[in-house]
Amino acid sequence: MSIVSEFKEFAVKGNAMDLAVGVIIGAAFGKIVDSIVKDLIMPIIGAVFGGFDFSNLFVALGTVPEGAVMTLDGLREANVPVFAYGNFITILINFIILAFVVFLIVKQLNRLNKEAPPEVPAATPEDIVLLREIRDSLKK
Repeated sequence: MSIVSEFKEFAVKGNAMDLAVGVIIGAAFGKIVDSIVKDLIMPIIGAVFGGFDFSNLFVALGTVPEGAVMTLDGLREANVPVFAYGNFITILINFIILAFVVFLIVKQLNRLNKEAPPEVPAATPEDIVLLREIRDSLKK
């Protein structure tokens, strides 16, 4: 079998296509969760805790040159090493929300995919049982 035909067989298999679709949907879903956290949740949390923005919480680890803007982006542009723990908090909240949503989806899928209990055959009516007994006795 040639490498081209092997690749074609691999690429069109259901598992590879399902994986590709899952990765694409997952990336898009990650962007949605990132926007929810950055644009909706973090401003509310910032307002509750006094109006500060978590993404601008950092510690400069090097000397700050004169004229550098004392924001995270300004220090990064000035090539100053920074310990950006506020950015980490935001990403951690993103992860927790994403993990919780994936947990809920998997839980629902498992609930829907549960095997139905085996069907118990209905009891045979008494008249049918009697007819079978008569038939069996006549065969003897």
